[in-house]
Order: sequence, then C-alpha cells, then structure tokens
Amino acid sequence: MRIAAALGIALAGLSVIGAVTAYGEIDASSQYGETTAAVVDDTGNLRVPADYRTAYQMLGSWAVAADDGPGSKELHVVYASPGTIAAYRKNGHFPDGAVLVKEVFHATTQDMTTGTVSSAGTLAGWFIMVKDNVGRFPGNKLWGDGWGWSWFEATDPQKTTSTDYTTDCQSCHEPARQSDWIYTHGYPALTR
Repeated sequence: MRIAAALGIALAGLSVIGAVTAYGEIDASSQYGETTAAVVDDTGNLRVPADYRTAYQMLGSWAVAADDGPGSKELHVVYASPGTIAAYRKNGHFPDGAVLVKEVFHATTQDMTTGTVSSAGTLAGWFIMVKDNVGRFPGNKLWGDGWGWSWFEATDPQKTTSTDYTTDCQSCHEPARQSDWIYTHGYPALTR
C-alpha cells in the first residue's frame, strides 16, 4: 500500500512538472499571443499597449545630446514585453511576437549638485516594434524586415502617424541592420 501511495504521489508530481514544462514551451513558442494581440489588430495595425510601464520589463535608456549647449534634447526609455529579455539571453534573438516600446521624451536640463542633469520632460511619443519571424502582414507597409514598425504622437497612442516603415522608420535603424535592426549594444539587460 505504501508503494502504491508513493507511486501515486510521484506520478502526480511528474504530471505537475510536465504541465509546467508544457506551459513554458507553449508560452515561449507562441509568444505571438495575448501580449501581442494587445498591440496588433487583425490587419497589422499597431497601437501603444496601455500597460507597458507595469507589465513590461525595462530594456534600457538612451540620451540624445543637445544640438548646442550642455545636456540632452531627448531621453528614450525602452521597454520589452514579458519574456523577451529571457528569450534573447537564451538564444541571442528576439522571439516572434516580442514587443518593444520606446518612450521619447523632450528632455529638461538643469544644474544640480551632481552636475548638469537632463531628465524626462514632456512626452513626445512612442515608437513601437513587434517582431515578426513569419511575415504575417505582407500587404501592410508598416511591416517588413522581420518587424512591425510605428511611431505614435503623444496625443494619440491608438493611431500611428507612420505610413511606410522603409521611409518613416528604417533609416534611423540602418546602422543596426546586422543586429536585427535593434541597437542591442545599448541594452545591458540583454547580456547580463
């Protein structure tokens, strides 16, 4: 009787491990799921996810130097959808369905006890990218080269002002072509 009970407990434990493992595999392989659906509609139109500041992971930030004078003119804060960083660390690639959200702020600069400091001021807008390994929206001019691309003004996170990723978005990413169009060297979270 004790052997049967022990076997029953062992089988139950294996079932739980199997279910958790299967769930992890489903979650990793079908990344193009719930998180992505909150950002992409059936025709490939993108929107800014409402919960990115709380549900996403911070990927990193950039300061864009002022054209003249001290400090920065813009601050870019970049977030990645849940699981993106772990998947990238595992295989060195962004998983299908990964969502990147870049907040772009006009910077304010002032003297502080630590020196001249720039910080986020007014939100200018968002740049959204969604990884697409299979070419889901070939007729949509905002999709191509493995990504969905869109810029959104701060006044409307639901409607992009981008019309064609090759003219509106890609030129800024050209120097990062070899790293899947993403400046991965600026994101320590991907390598730590």
